[in-house]
Order: sequence, then structure tokens, then C-alpha cells
Amino acid sequence: MNLLFIGDIVGEPGRRAVAELVPRLRNELSLDIVIANGENSAGGSGITPQTAADIFAAGVDIITSGDHLWDQKEVTQLLETEPRFLRPINYPSGTLGQGSTIVQSDRHPPVAVVNVQGRTFMQPPLENPFLAVQREVSRLRDITPIIFVDIHAEATSEKIAMGRMLDGRVSAVVGTHTHVQTADEQIFPLGTAFLCDAGFTGPHESVLGRDIDPVIKRFLRSTPQRFSVAVGRVLLQGVVIEIDSNSGQAKSIRRISQALDPHAQKPNGRYS
Repeated sequence: MNLLFIGDIVGEPGRRAVAELVPRLRNELSLDIVIANGENSAGGSGITPQTAADIFAAGVDIITSGDHLWDQKEVTQLLETEPRFLRPINYPSGTLGQGSTIVQSDRHPPVAVVNVQGRTFMQPPLENPFLAVQREVSRLRDITPIIFVDIHAEATSEKIAMGRMLDGRVSAVVGTHTHVQTADEQIFPLGTAFLCDAGFTGPHESVLGRDIDPVIKRFLRSTPQRFSVAVGRVLLQGVVIEIDSNSGQAKSIRRISQALDPHAQKPNGRYS
């Protein structure tokens, strides 16, 4: 089976890239499932029911999140009612929402998706991600051999350690959060595909998706600035993984970075 994971979707440009490119990629790559991190899809920070609806309508099956989960108050509606939306699994017991889900398939075994947040340099500090994932993977392996993990974390060491710990127990571990696509894609010895960071989907003529000048001023002056979503060079970044349906082991992994046609931009030349 073929799985596409899309790196952090940032604002209107990111949503537009998903809407324009995912239907084509589904056909070209014979994709069976599409997963996307959508925690920055609403104005560059957080997610709302409407931005989630836009992403699902484009052909994404599951949306994951991370440390910007609570930036939009409307997210509680998603957590309460949308089974295709995940928050990190290592939130305390009783937190709204779910940290994993199962996607049924007509042609393949079910696909399990797990969302977990790291603790190193991350806020809010959550429960131990390694213990939470171990417990959940043990439960999910009784249901399906195909398990995908989105680890939303800052430290590369934490992401690599998670991948190494889960080698042979899940199909793939892919990192999000830094918005910088790494070049360390590999398949670990026991069959788990790994990438430290999938990158981000949105405007790359920017600083991590935001207008350049305000970010520079913040570093120069240490004063508050408004970080608006940028405009130029919109890319869809992520990773395509081929998985053996019987064993759940990864057969191949490759990064993608697809450009959005600049003529797909809004008429006024700005995004929100």
C-alpha cells in the first residue's frame, strides 16, 4: 500500500496547496491513504472545524496536530465530534479527543495512525511520549500490522530515539514541528521507515511560513511583532511510504516537495 504524509499545513497557502495537489498526487502515486499535520492550518496557528473541513475535502483521510492544538478555541468542536482528527496521545487521561485512530481499507488491512508530542524544548510539557506510544502500539498491533506515527517534536534526538524504539513494531515514524524538511529518510533494520521532519506545506519565501521582515525585527529588537502568513513559493512537502500490507514493514520511503502553480494564488495576492 502507498501512504502519503503531508508536513505541517500553514494557513491559506498550505490549504490551497493541499486542495490543488492532493487529488493529482492520489492518482499519480496510487495512494491508499493520505495523512496530514494540520495544526497550523488556521491563519498559521491552530486549526478550526472549517479549515479541517477544507483539508478533508481535498482528499486527506486523517489530520494530526501538535503544540498549537489549542490556539483556536473552536478546536474543541473537532476534539468532541471528529474521529478523523487527532491530538497528541500523551495528554493526560480525560483530555478531549483521541491520540490514535483506525482507518479501514477495502484493499488492505486497516491503517492505525498515532499522534504523539515530544517533551524536549516543547510546551506544554506532556506525559512521557515513549511510554504512551509503547502502550498504544501494543494495543494496535492486535488489530493491524500497519501503524503510522507522527511525532511532533523539536529535538532530532527525541525523534530518532522514538523511531529506533519502535523499529519493527510500526510501519513508519515521521517527525513534524520544525517546518524544515530533513534529508535523513531511511528504513531501519527491522522495517520501520523514518524521517526526522516532513517539512511544511505553505509559503517557503518566508521564515517557517511567516512574513520575513517581522521575524527579523523580533530577533533584532526583542519586541513583539505580528507574524502574518507569507505569500511566495508555495510548496507541498511530505513523504511517500510504500508498505507491505501483510507484514506492515516499509518497502520504500521518499521525500516530496511539490510546487503550487503561482497562478492559483488569491486575486488580491495575499493569503490568510
